[in-house]
Amino acid sequence: MALSQLEVTGAEVYATTVGNQLTKRGHSVYYVSDTLTKPYTGQFFKLRFNKRSIPRRFWHVAYLIYLIKKHKIQLVHAHSRASSWSCHIACKITQTPMVTSVHGRQPVHPSRKKFHAMGDKALPVCESIEEQLVNDLGVSKSLLEVSRNGIETEEFHWLGAPQNNKPIISIIGRLTGPKGDLCYKLLDECLDTNKYHVRIVSGSDIEPRFDKFTHQVEFSGYSDNITSILATSDLVIGAGRVAMESLLCGRPTLAVGESESIGLVDQNNIQEAIRSNFGDIGPKDLNIDFTQIPQQIEFGLKNKHCDSGVTKTVKENYDLSIVVDQIEDIYQSVYVQKLRKEMPIIMYHRFIKNDSEKGVHGTYLHIDMLDKHLKLIKKMGFEPITFEDLAKKGLICRLEYGKRYIIITVDDGYKDNYELLFPLLKKYNFKAVIYTVSGETFNRWDVEVPSNPEKQVELMSPEQVKELSESGLVEIGGHTVTHPDLSRLTSAEQEQEIYDNKVALESMIGKRLTSFAYPYGSLNEDSKNIASKIGYQYAVATDSGPIHVHGDKFQIRRIAIFPRTSVFGLWRKIRGSYLFKKVK
Repeated sequence: MALSQLEVTGAEVYATTVGNQLTKRGHSVYYVSDTLTKPYTGQFFKLRFNKRSIPRRFWHVAYLIYLIKKHKIQLVHAHSRASSWSCHIACKITQTPMVTSVHGRQPVHPSRKKFHAMGDKALPVCESIEEQLVNDLGVSKSLLEVSRNGIETEEFHWLGAPQNNKPIISIIGRLTGPKGDLCYKLLDECLDTNKYHVRIVSGSDIEPRFDKFTHQVEFSGYSDNITSILATSDLVIGAGRVAMESLLCGRPTLAVGESESIGLVDQNNIQEAIRSNFGDIGPKDLNIDFTQIPQQIEFGLKNKHCDSGVTKTVKENYDLSIVVDQIEDIYQSVYVQKLRKEMPIIMYHRFIKNDSEKGVHGTYLHIDMLDKHLKLIKKMGFEPITFEDLAKKGLICRLEYGKRYIIITVDDGYKDNYELLFPLLKKYNFKAVIYTVSGETFNRWDVEVPSNPEKQVELMSPEQVKELSESGLVEIGGHTVTHPDLSRLTSAEQEQEIYDNKVALESMIGKRLTSFAYPYGSLNEDSKNIASKIGYQYAVATDSGPIHVHGDKFQIRRIAIFPRTSVFGLWRKIRGSYLFKKVK
């Protein structure tokens, strides 16, 4: 997390709040900034990004390269213009994936248009910033994704109305820059200090221009307990995170920011407020009619609370866990796309000992070649895992530094999986996922067809399936009752096939299933919805779905292994970039 700041900012609150949540999820988070005052977990390195001379910038880049290499940084997340410039260069040199959160309007000048310096993905915190980046700076929309400020919404509760003799109006925010100009105009033109107790909550030093207000207004300084300030406020004036936290506590809130005045936030303007980060960002700076604000203040003071529907909307849009889920998703996309490497998921079916067992279809592999495959997988440093493992740790764990993960999947549940595959799994101490048909004793779906029928091959018994599951090496996954082409069935027929198979297998092995495989890799939206609805966490296809494993948890792409897949062929398929070259 890279920031450039000399006082507490919304960007710092965002970076540390998101960073702390990422730390709880098992990530190692480091901070690089001029200052850092909010509570954080991780290591902090002081770097004076605000010193922007050419020699200083060379030093910034060099130091960042040193930190990236020393601490094995896998991704850099910048939060300001000054830090993003240096991070962009350092990440280019080290080939490190990078994202930049854009917290405010960007200056428009020729060099900025030519050199965006935002890394691989820019994350504007609202739609107004996104529009400015596209319209004024010519940033491609494909580079952008709106990612809102994350708030620990569970820490804020609906507060009772204060019982003040004189209404307390709290203005919360910086007293420097555009926010300082805004606060000055509010005090000078809009707030009657005879009628209201006006409180300014800010960590900024009080500039001389505010001296004339010091006898009429309470300058309470910085507070790390914003809830106590909100609890005693009849009305809150602020923008961005301030407005969101105020609304979560039920306070009547006048959203006024560096760009515009949204007014008293209610159901009619909440979407407009979200779009502009509650007045902080608009088409131009300080586009406010200050003559309207006194009336809005009076109207706001007549209400003891804001609309409860507004509070609900804020929770839905800014809940920290939802925002960090999105951030993790973006990190994965940027990381995988930048390095063009993804965890391989390979697909086998059945295994044979001699040529007489070959089938009509190319869904078999000689056991001697499988042994060579597994030997290569071990030699390449892969650690086979299952979807059960991913469900415990999260999909992003597959990108853990210093690890090479692979998922070995086997479809249908043939008896040879128990007789031939299982001993090799024990030999190499490898894990695999076996997707099992529950309502057949042999491959009826391939045998009883009018054209090109397959030879009959026996499936595993329930006892064998249970033994595999209890070995700790095999995850049993669902594969329908009779192996139909799901895309040709009605939704009700699909649900019966998928659900009854899940129930049967769970009864067989005594635990819940985690993942499902679509027979033939054939599916439609009904198939995916049903798999999700009945409790699967992942579902795999064959040669369809996004290249990124996390792109669609219910249509995960796999790499097919065929009878002629040699050791070299397997190496080509699993080294990481195979799908990026194959799929256009």
